[in-house]
Amino acid sequence: MDICAMEGDVRMHGKSATVYLVAASDDSYQPENGTVTIRPYPRKWEMPTMEMIRELTIHSGDTDTVPVPPQCTVTHDVPAVVFSTGGYSRNFYHSMTDIVIPLYNTAREYDGRVQLVATDYSREWVSKYRHVLAALSVYPVIDFDADDAVRCFPSARVGIESHEELGINPALSRNGYTMMDFRDFLQSAYSLKRSRMTPASRSSGKRPRLVIMLRRHSRAITNEAEAIAAASEAGFEVVAAGPEAVRDMAQFAEVVNSCDVMVGVHGAGLANMLFLPHNGTVVQIIPWGEMKWPCWHEFGRPVPDMGLQYAEYEATAEETTLKEVYPRDHAVFTDPLSIHKQGFGMVWSIFLNGQNVTLDVDRFRGLMQQIYQSVTIT
Repeated sequence: MDICAMEGDVRMHGKSATVYLVAASDDSYQPENGTVTIRPYPRKWEMPTMEMIRELTIHSGDTDTVPVPPQCTVTHDVPAVVFSTGGYSRNFYHSMTDIVIPLYNTAREYDGRVQLVATDYSREWVSKYRHVLAALSVYPVIDFDADDAVRCFPSARVGIESHEELGINPALSRNGYTMMDFRDFLQSAYSLKRSRMTPASRSSGKRPRLVIMLRRHSRAITNEAEAIAAASEAGFEVVAAGPEAVRDMAQFAEVVNSCDVMVGVHGAGLANMLFLPHNGTVVQIIPWGEMKWPCWHEFGRPVPDMGLQYAEYEATAEETTLKEVYPRDHAVFTDPLSIHKQGFGMVWSIFLNGQNVTLDVDRFRGLMQQIYQSVTIT
């Protein structure tokens, strides 16, 4: 991440992508040449991604290199936070990792009295995450790219505070926020009813609920009917959630929150675990191809900080549809790490985008029985 925080006489002109710090407080950052540029999206190590983000220019001071600031046409009495809805914003995982969690980290401290300003403005994204945005700010988000006003603010933060994939590091957070805090915020934003999972009694006849996330093209469960039946036989009330189920964010958040367990192949919408009640369980099905570490890094590592439990099911060579494409003496089976060494493009095309999983139903049922025991009491 990179963030420029300013306090004083801050003026913004969206159409020209320019911010002017006319009169700064003593502790504001003052660049040596009076100008800095920022692309307010936190994936700085991915240059192709960052090149898609609009660059903003920040002028400060009265040096010869700084243009004369324009006069204010609109004056605000609250701070501004400038962020981007570009990048990978169509993907829920990246929307949370790259935008929503960092935006919470940056704007939550203002308790709604903050003006959110979006560059690379996506009307669809703003509509989809309207519950979150309304919980962060009482004002409509400003489309910075289309805005021809010169807006003046008492302070501003250009860029948002990001620490890690799907997580917050409290030691780095300016306000000491945690992922538990963020999940409490989400539950409030979406008016979710279950804060904590209460173990079901096996003798009551009431079944714990399990949502299984289903994909349709890659990393799909080819025998999903048998997998659903196995989870049901283990004792769960199963909710099947295909891609169509997740289109209405608010509605699906309620569905997930009503469940105790979430199951899905890596990349099948597991980031929706954010809506599970505290102490719920996430089960990640790991595709074939030495994918255990990267899958754990993206979805297993963040789980404890969210107050959730984690389990995984690693597909074997017998459970991947890659066996229908490659001979068993191919490196895909004999040396998957050699594929990894060829770069992410190869990993993506073969192990992520190129395979589906046919679960060993007996083994899967055994795991479901273990999970059922962990979320119920006698």
